[in-house]
Amino acid sequence: MATVPILEPGRTGLAPTFEQPLHMLQACHERVLRMCTLLERLQEHAATKGADDQARQAARDILRYFDLAGPHHHEDEERHLFPRMLASGDERQVQLAEKLHQQHLDMAALWQALRKELEQMESGNAEPLLKSAVTAPFLSAYREHIDCEEEQAYPLAFQDASEEQQRAWGEEMAQRRISQPKLG
Repeated sequence: MATVPILEPGRTGLAPTFEQPLHMLQACHERVLRMCTLLERLQEHAATKGADDQARQAARDILRYFDLAGPHHHEDEERHLFPRMLASGDERQVQLAEKLHQQHLDMAALWQALRKELEQMESGNAEPLLKSAVTAPFLSAYREHIDCEEEQAYPLAFQDASEEQQRAWGEEMAQRRISQPKLG
Protein backbone atom coordinates (compact mmCIF):
# COMPACT_ATOMS: atom_id res chain seq x y z
CA MET A 1 0.00 0.00 0.00
CA ALA A 2 1.26 3.46 -0.82
CA THR A 3 1.60 5.79 2.14
CA VAL A 4 -0.69 8.79 1.82
CA PRO A 5 0.86 11.47 4.04
CA ILE A 6 -1.11 14.52 5.00
CA LEU A 7 0.78 17.69 5.83
CA GLU A 8 -0.99 19.90 8.30
CA PRO A 9 -0.59 23.69 8.24
CA GLY A 10 2.01 24.85 10.71
CA ARG A 11 3.71 21.44 10.98
CA THR A 12 7.15 20.75 9.65
CA GLY A 13 6.89 16.95 9.68
CA LEU A 14 4.46 14.43 8.34
CA ALA A 15 1.14 13.77 10.00
CA PRO A 16 -0.01 10.20 10.70
CA THR A 17 -0.62 8.04 7.66
CA PHE A 18 -3.29 5.47 6.89
CA GLU A 19 -0.78 2.86 8.01
CA GLN A 20 -1.63 4.10 11.52
CA PRO A 21 -5.44 4.22 11.52
CA LEU A 22 -5.77 5.11 15.22
CA HIS A 23 -3.42 8.05 14.82
CA MET A 24 -5.21 9.04 11.62
CA LEU A 25 -8.57 9.08 13.41
CA GLN A 26 -7.11 11.14 16.25
CA ALA A 27 -5.56 13.60 13.78
CA CYS A 28 -8.96 13.97 12.16
CA HIS A 29 -10.40 14.85 15.58
CA GLU A 30 -7.75 17.57 15.90
CA ARG A 31 -8.87 19.01 12.57
CA VAL A 32 -12.55 18.80 13.58
CA LEU A 33 -11.77 20.74 16.74
CA ARG A 34 -9.89 23.36 14.69
CA MET A 35 -12.91 23.72 12.41
CA CYS A 36 -15.15 24.10 15.47
CA THR A 37 -12.90 26.89 16.73
CA LEU A 38 -12.97 28.49 13.28
CA LEU A 39 -16.77 28.37 13.36
CA GLU A 40 -16.82 30.14 16.72
CA ARG A 41 -14.37 32.76 15.46
CA LEU A 42 -16.46 33.18 12.31
CA GLN A 43 -19.53 34.04 14.37
CA GLU A 44 -17.54 36.53 16.45
CA HIS A 45 -16.04 38.09 13.33
CA ALA A 46 -19.39 38.30 11.52
CA ALA A 47 -20.98 40.03 14.52
CA THR A 48 -18.76 43.06 13.88
CA LYS A 49 -17.75 42.78 10.22
CA GLY A 50 -20.64 40.93 8.63
CA ALA A 51 -20.12 38.64 5.66
CA ASP A 52 -16.88 40.20 4.45
CA ASP A 53 -14.31 38.35 2.33
CA GLN A 54 -12.69 36.74 5.37
CA ALA A 55 -16.03 35.51 6.70
CA ARG A 56 -17.07 34.11 3.34
CA GLN A 57 -13.74 32.26 3.01
CA ALA A 58 -14.07 30.82 6.52
CA ALA A 59 -17.59 29.64 5.68
CA ARG A 60 -16.23 27.94 2.51
CA ASP A 61 -13.49 26.24 4.52
CA ILE A 62 -15.94 24.92 7.11
CA LEU A 63 -18.38 23.76 4.43
CA ARG A 64 -15.68 21.92 2.55
CA TYR A 65 -14.33 20.22 5.66
CA PHE A 66 -17.66 18.98 7.01
CA ASP A 67 -18.95 18.03 3.55
CA LEU A 68 -15.89 15.92 2.66
CA ALA A 69 -13.59 14.96 5.52
CA GLY A 70 -16.25 14.70 8.21
CA PRO A 71 -18.32 12.05 6.43
CA HIS A 72 -15.18 10.04 5.58
CA HIS A 73 -14.18 10.03 9.23
CA HIS A 74 -17.60 8.87 10.39
CA GLU A 75 -17.62 6.18 7.72
CA ASP A 76 -14.21 4.97 8.91
CA GLU A 77 -15.65 4.45 12.38
CA GLU A 78 -18.90 2.92 11.12
CA ARG A 79 -17.01 0.40 8.93
CA HIS A 80 -14.14 -0.54 11.22
CA LEU A 81 -14.66 0.35 14.87
CA PHE A 82 -18.36 -0.02 15.54
CA PRO A 83 -18.75 -3.51 14.01
CA ARG A 84 -15.81 -4.70 16.11
CA MET A 85 -17.38 -3.19 19.24
CA LEU A 86 -20.82 -4.62 18.43
CA ALA A 87 -19.37 -8.10 17.87
CA SER A 88 -17.32 -8.02 21.09
CA GLY A 89 -20.08 -9.51 23.24
CA ASP A 90 -19.24 -6.86 25.84
CA GLU A 91 -22.46 -5.01 26.72
CA ARG A 92 -20.51 -1.81 27.49
CA GLN A 93 -18.93 -1.82 24.02
CA VAL A 94 -22.23 -2.62 22.33
CA GLN A 95 -24.02 0.26 24.09
CA LEU A 96 -21.14 2.62 23.37
CA ALA A 97 -21.11 1.71 19.65
CA GLU A 98 -24.88 2.25 19.47
CA LYS A 99 -24.58 5.59 21.27
CA LEU A 100 -21.78 6.77 18.96
CA HIS A 101 -23.70 5.67 15.88
CA GLN A 102 -26.73 7.67 17.05
CA GLN A 103 -24.48 10.66 17.66
CA HIS A 104 -23.27 10.40 14.05
CA LEU A 105 -26.88 10.56 12.87
CA ASP A 106 -27.67 13.48 15.18
CA MET A 107 -24.57 15.40 14.11
CA ALA A 108 -25.40 14.81 10.45
CA ALA A 109 -28.84 16.35 11.00
CA LEU A 110 -27.34 19.31 12.85
CA TRP A 111 -24.83 19.74 10.03
CA GLN A 112 -27.58 19.96 7.41
CA ALA A 113 -29.20 22.83 9.32
CA LEU A 114 -25.88 24.60 9.97
CA ARG A 115 -24.81 24.04 6.38
CA LYS A 116 -27.68 26.22 5.15
CA GLU A 117 -26.58 29.04 7.45
CA LEU A 118 -22.98 28.76 6.24
CA GLU A 119 -24.13 28.77 2.61
CA GLN A 120 -25.94 32.04 3.36
CA MET A 121 -22.72 33.44 4.87
CA GLU A 122 -20.78 32.30 1.82
CA SER A 123 -23.32 34.17 -0.32
CA GLY A 124 -22.89 37.36 1.70
CA ASN A 125 -25.69 37.09 4.27
CA ALA A 126 -24.37 36.82 7.84
CA GLU A 127 -27.75 37.09 9.57
CA PRO A 128 -28.75 33.39 9.62
CA LEU A 129 -25.45 32.36 11.22
CA LEU A 130 -25.57 35.25 13.68
CA LYS A 131 -29.07 34.18 14.79
CA SER A 132 -28.24 30.48 14.64
CA ALA A 133 -29.96 28.12 17.03
CA VAL A 134 -27.95 25.18 15.70
CA THR A 135 -24.32 26.33 16.03
CA ALA A 136 -24.02 25.79 19.79
CA PRO A 137 -25.66 22.32 19.73
CA PHE A 138 -23.46 21.34 16.75
CA LEU A 139 -20.27 22.40 18.52
CA SER A 140 -21.30 20.76 21.76
CA ALA A 141 -22.27 17.51 20.04
CA TYR A 142 -18.96 17.25 18.20
CA ARG A 143 -16.86 18.02 21.25
CA GLU A 144 -18.75 15.53 23.43
CA HIS A 145 -18.55 12.89 20.69
CA ILE A 146 -14.78 13.30 20.28
CA ASP A 147 -14.23 13.04 24.03
CA CYS A 148 -16.30 9.86 24.18
CA GLU A 149 -14.48 8.27 21.28
CA GLU A 150 -10.99 9.13 22.44
CA GLU A 151 -11.54 8.30 26.09
CA GLN A 152 -13.66 5.18 25.66
CA ALA A 153 -14.24 3.82 22.16
CA TYR A 154 -10.76 3.99 20.63
CA PRO A 155 -9.04 2.27 23.55
CA LEU A 156 -11.66 -0.51 23.46
CA ALA A 157 -11.71 -0.97 19.69
CA PHE A 158 -7.94 -0.89 19.25
CA GLN A 159 -6.90 -2.73 22.43
CA ASP A 160 -6.39 -6.10 20.79
CA ALA A 161 -6.60 -5.29 17.08
CA SER A 162 -3.74 -7.02 15.29
CA GLU A 163 -1.30 -5.15 13.11
CA GLU A 164 -2.75 -7.02 10.14
CA GLN A 165 -6.28 -5.89 11.05
CA GLN A 166 -5.18 -2.29 11.47
CA ARG A 167 -3.27 -2.41 8.19
CA ALA A 168 -6.44 -3.64 6.44
CA TRP A 169 -8.45 -0.81 8.00
CA GLY A 170 -5.88 1.74 6.89
CA GLU A 171 -5.76 0.38 3.35
CA GLU A 172 -9.54 0.51 3.05
CA MET A 173 -9.65 4.04 4.48
CA ALA A 174 -7.02 5.24 2.01
CA GLN A 175 -8.57 3.46 -0.96
CA ARG A 176 -11.98 5.02 -0.33
CA ARG A 177 -10.44 8.48 -0.39
CA ILE A 178 -8.29 7.81 -3.46
CA SER A 179 -11.20 6.43 -5.48
CA GLN A 180 -13.45 9.37 -4.51
CA PRO A 181 -14.10 11.67 -7.48
CA LYS A 182 -12.38 15.05 -7.13
CA LEU A 183 -14.58 18.11 -6.73
CA GLY A 184 -14.04 21.39 -8.54
